[in-house]
Amino acid sequence: MVFSSLTFIYVFLPVVMAIYYATPKKYKNLVLLLEGMLFYAWGEPVYIIVVMASTLMDYFYGRLMHRHRENPHVMKSLLIISVVSNVGILAVFKYSSFLIANLNLIFHLNIPDPHIPLPVGVSFHTFQSMSYTIDMYMGNIAVQNNVINFCTYVTLFPQMVAGPIVRYSEVEHEIDKRVVNLETLSAGVKLFVIGLAKKVLLANNIGVVWDTIRALPAQRLTVTGAWFGILCFTFQIFFDFSGYSDMAVGLGKMLGFDFPKNFNYPYLAKSISDFWRRWHITLGMWFRSFVYIPLGGNRCSKPNQVRNLLVVWFLTGLWHGASWNFVMWGLYFGVIIICEKFFLNRYLERLPSILQHAYAFFLIVCGWVLFEFDDLGRLFAFFGAMFGIRSAGLIDSQTIYWIYTNLLIFAVCAVFSTALPARLAGLLHKKSARLFAVLTPVSQAVAMIVSTAYLVDASYNPFLYFRF
Repeated sequence: MVFSSLTFIYVFLPVVMAIYYATPKKYKNLVLLLEGMLFYAWGEPVYIIVVMASTLMDYFYGRLMHRHRENPHVMKSLLIISVVSNVGILAVFKYSSFLIANLNLIFHLNIPDPHIPLPVGVSFHTFQSMSYTIDMYMGNIAVQNNVINFCTYVTLFPQMVAGPIVRYSEVEHEIDKRVVNLETLSAGVKLFVIGLAKKVLLANNIGVVWDTIRALPAQRLTVTGAWFGILCFTFQIFFDFSGYSDMAVGLGKMLGFDFPKNFNYPYLAKSISDFWRRWHITLGMWFRSFVYIPLGGNRCSKPNQVRNLLVVWFLTGLWHGASWNFVMWGLYFGVIIICEKFFLNRYLERLPSILQHAYAFFLIVCGWVLFEFDDLGRLFAFFGAMFGIRSAGLIDSQTIYWIYTNLLIFAVCAVFSTALPARLAGLLHKKSARLFAVLTPVSQAVAMIVSTAYLVDASYNPFLYFRF
């Protein structure tokens, strides 16, 4: 986006929330729609046309499906047209350069690359809109006849550009009837502040360390330095993305919506299968419901199960970006999950819990190397540094300096990526509900003030997942 991704917190958000609460109930969806369009147009003034065009397209496909619900052939044709149209939008805006580059390379062509700019969050709102027509075809939801209500669903500004991916069935009732009370408002504010603190205080600060290490040639890194760097990125991407998700879910509660949870302490996973039940939960559920199960899921032969899993994980990788490193990243996890499913889990379950955690965390961290480097030369060079193949030794004074000066933020990130803080808060609430009731708003206010102080000198605070 051309504006700071956190600018809306201090400029956009207070105004739109005040307008929303002051609006009579029957006009609230219209106000939300206009605010969602304004939010997106603030950073992408041209591509709001693309968003609205795809949204209206799926609205009318849904209406036609409802009209022809007794005719399976027409229903199927409309579904295919909807899916092809939505995938076509992704193909043009997200994958055209990637496709052209590979065609030119493989067939020695000279097709000019149009270099079409990527609309922010295109994968999120396209998947969200497309889920409506797929659910309509499956008979999971009723048709939404009100075009304003449907457009409001797709353009809900809290999660429009970076998730969680909200299926229509999850907010179907709330689109028409929702209630905001003191309890939901309080819960929403709490989640929003937690998410803001995750992004500003943790992700941004640990990300500075990774940016420093990433900028160096891999051959100049020691083994310890490379591992310390990718661990910093491991924490950065978690707190950045889960921070946005928490903010979105919190804002949803403040508006009367109950968005699905997107993270559940993923770094506490005991296997890669477990990790993907905890990380970006809404994306995993989307692919499971709309790709894996329709392909046959587990109800088919083992070779077909392998095929289904590889298709899902190929698409999961490609969804994240038009680059071979993302495809490798998706298939990397797909192959591991296949191994776990068919034989590895029986051995993992016999290991002590700490070794299960170590196994999963090691593979997760290695996966983030695949995710982060779109230049395959740099990718393999960094792996070489991590495993001592082409590194500057085990450790040096520069690495010691990095660790020494960033040990506190690193330790804080490690602790807050676990359930320990939540358990301590629960224990405090159990022992002294009165003290907990006092400390909660105080800690939220402190987190908000400190986050604001950190943002004062920052001109640009992009969320990592905005680029998807």
